[in-house]
Amino acid sequence: MLEAGNNSELPAIPGKRYFTIGEVSELCGVKPHVLRYWEQEFPQLKPVKRRGNRRYYQRQDVLLIRQIRSLLYEHGYTIGGARLKLSDGESKEDNIHSEQVIKQIRSELEDLLKLLK
Repeated sequence: MLEAGNNSELPAIPGKRYFTIGEVSELCGVKPHVLRYWEQEFPQLKPVKRRGNRRYYQRQDVLLIRQIRSLLYEHGYTIGGARLKLSDGESKEDNIHSEQVIKQIRSELEDLLKLLK
């Protein structure tokens, strides 16, 4: 599992529509209980719940979780500070989110390039 001080790259997000909590845990480098806690703390994070209250996350949820993780673990924000930062970022372009999207797109393009070679 990724530690708070470990800056290694996260895996690319597969082109699926829905992800289970276990898959999101691996994609974002946080444990499932942390994801459930963040759902209580961040109103923007609302995965779809189906059969037996199973959570299904969409791609934008995974990106949001990666953004939350970055704010908390890499930039040192508190939960309250990260919540404020995300609520401010809803009205304007957020640099951290943009960087994550750019990294994701770049990673996917590099994978495509490898396939084409």
